[in-house]
Formats: sequence, C-alpha cells, structure tokens
Amino acid sequence: MSEDNKVVAELRENFGKGFARRLRAAGKIPAVIYGHGTEPQHVALPGHQVALLIRRANALIDLDIAGKGQLVLVKDVQKDPVRQIIEHMDLIVVKKGEKVQVDVPVVLVGEPFPGTVAMLDATSVSLEVEATHIPQNVEVDVEGAEDGTQITAADLTLPKGAALVTEPETLIVGVSVPLDTLAADEEIAEADAEVAEEQSEEAEAAEEGDDK
Repeated sequence: MSEDNKVVAELRENFGKGFARRLRAAGKIPAVIYGHGTEPQHVALPGHQVALLIRRANALIDLDIAGKGQLVLVKDVQKDPVRQIIEHMDLIVVKKGEKVQVDVPVVLVGEPFPGTVAMLDATSVSLEVEATHIPQNVEVDVEGAEDGTQITAADLTLPKGAALVTEPETLIVGVSVPLDTLAADEEIAEADAEVAEEQSEEAEAAEEGDDK
C-alpha cells in the first residue's frame, strides 16, 4: 500500500443538501462508507487529494478515521454533469487479502499490420483480484496483427493472481482494414479497369485502321 493512498477522513454528523454544499464549498467531499455488515459511516474527505487519487480506476484508499485505519474501495463517484465537481462518493470496506470483482480498463499496445486498425470492442474486462493488488489495466498486444484477427477475453494475459469474470468468448479487439481504405482500393481498381478497357479499345481501333 502506497503512502500516497493514505487519506485523513473526518466523521460527519450533519447531513442534508445544505450541509453537503457547505462541505464542497470548503473543498471537501461528502462520502459514505459501508460493507462487511458494518453500519454506514458518513465522512468528509479532502477534495483535491481524493480527486487526484480517483483518476486511477478502482482506487483503493487507506483512510484514517479518528485515528483508526480503514481500507476502502471507491464504488461510485457522483459528479455535477456540467461543472464535473465531485458531489458525493460511495466507498466499500475491504480487508487485506480479500478478493473483489472490478472492471479493469483494456489498453492496446503495439501496432497492427500496416493498412489495418485495431478496434476495442470492449473497453474493460471484469476480474476477480485481491483488493490490495488491483491492476491499473490489462494490456492487449496487437503488434503485427493482420486483418480478421479477433482477440477474445479468453486470449488475454491476466495479471498474476487475477481470475477472469467476463465471459471468455467476449470479443475484446478486432483487427480490420478501414472501410474508407477498402472503398479507395475499390475506386482505384475500377479506375484501373476503365483505363485498361480504354487502352484495349484504342488498340482495337488502331488495328482496324491498319487493316484498312
């Protein structure tokens, strides 16, 4: 656990929209912690620090609540749709060694065969992993992959200790020639055919002229 993940949380006893607005105005984020059969705890978190932490998917935070440590996983983040200010967070209690199910982003590495493109059909996969060892992403190597290549969830190389939850046959990446490239190739082929036909007609006309 990185020291960067340590956050001091303040217990709050006041609730309601008005109090939440005052918290946000003070640079803090209202949040609720629940899970493992515990009573929900309402806390206020330092806004700037937490906003930086949750840039990473499935952020794990080591809270200090009145001097007591508590590991939590970010479950939900509610933002203002216009200003993108964090309005509220839901946090789930986790234990060291406990396994959790999370959606992990998929990242492409490498370049497919020239003239083709690799398209993500699924931007994330569901994995079961230890709460304290959640990977930032799952890499998919498409180096040299040719047109028609399909990579499913079953083909992924998972981080150590991770188990696949997503259906194995789920398509993750497809490699193909772009439609505009195909259209351009067809236009070139048609143009070449027209030129060849014109040249053939000219040659036939020339032969007929010679015969006369």
